[in-house]
Amino acid sequence: MLRKTTLNNGIRVVTEHMPDVHSVSVGFWVENGSRHEAGSLNGISHFLEHMLFKGTSRRSALDIARETDSFGGVLNAFTAREYSCYYAKVLSSRLPEAVDLLSDLVLNSTLDTLEIEKERRVILQEISMVEDTPEDQVHDLFSEKIWHHHPLGHPVLGRSDSVESITRKDLQQLLDQRYLGQNIVISAAGLLDHDALCRRIDKVFAIVPPGLPRNCCDLPNYQPGIHLLEKPLEQIHLCLGCKALPQTHEDRFALQVLNTLLGASMSSRLFQQVREERGLAYAIYSYLNCHSDAGALVVYCGTAADELPQVFDLVVEQFHSLKEGQVSVNEVDRAREQIKGNLLLALESSDNRMSRLARNEIYHGYQPALEALIAQLDRVDVETVSRVARDIFVADSLTLQAIGPVGDFAVPINQLTL
Repeated sequence: MLRKTTLNNGIRVVTEHMPDVHSVSVGFWVENGSRHEAGSLNGISHFLEHMLFKGTSRRSALDIARETDSFGGVLNAFTAREYSCYYAKVLSSRLPEAVDLLSDLVLNSTLDTLEIEKERRVILQEISMVEDTPEDQVHDLFSEKIWHHHPLGHPVLGRSDSVESITRKDLQQLLDQRYLGQNIVISAAGLLDHDALCRRIDKVFAIVPPGLPRNCCDLPNYQPGIHLLEKPLEQIHLCLGCKALPQTHEDRFALQVLNTLLGASMSSRLFQQVREERGLAYAIYSYLNCHSDAGALVVYCGTAADELPQVFDLVVEQFHSLKEGQVSVNEVDRAREQIKGNLLLALESSDNRMSRLARNEIYHGYQPALEALIAQLDRVDVETVSRVARDIFVADSLTLQAIGPVGDFAVPINQLTL
């Protein structure tokens, strides 16, 4: 059973009762991420996420770790471009303790100055780790280039110079200005009582002012182009993609099918042609990077420098093929069934259901019925996929970001025009 309650200060509580499980997953989601940051404070949302685990007025960092272990649960957090999440998965009998712990982190963090300096060093190491891992770094660089000079292109971790400049005052100001009722969604799934959870949350979070709904930045301006970064690596890592659709677009289901048949599975065109038939890469896949008002379709590949021209041509060839409507009924059927299967399998775990509840609330403001989602997927056909391909694979639409021994690799500009 799905239920939603909006508290007096605007906090939305969405739950799903799962009577056949013993666990509960609960997440405190804040509609604040890297796209809401000023450039000089890039990385502050992620920095704050780290700091909320470093001690409260009631618990030290060690107390937090020990308490989590003592009730046999999972406690973690992550920051994305449009939201931050603090979550726990516990036995249903320990839900009150999990809620108490999570609320303590969000409401009572001390933001100790010594801990800030220690965590700053940890985050700088995390940034360095990404920069030393080209298969990770290339995705951040691609986002930066495709959303040229826009906060949506900021790396979630931040940049070294911006992280170095963040102060305790900045962190406290972010808490005071963004961690407000209108920006908070609390989602839970598992063996739970919705009304009891709402009473507990209302009691603890009554002190949180409602604030104003999230104020997002302007629509990003997509920028096609070629960007090569020379690095002494064994492989070239590349991202090649184009502007796609936002999370709420009516054609999002057709776009999911297109992405799946293009490169999101082992039977996909790119995996079969680039890896299986020609042996040009170990890793090649496509994915959708979609947000509230913008989106991108991206192909990633890691390949040898002398194979790069052939890989590039094969990927662009598939873009042209899809744009020209060369899509079979069998491909669409297979991709559609894979998406449906993944969706249904994900619903077997309380943590996946908890995340789905929150993201639906953030992006749609309601919980779509599973039957309605399946029906929308079933309506996707060859004509719909071909139309979406024509919409996104347009003239001067491609962005290429490559890292590695790029040398004299040159892309004729006409190859970036679909």
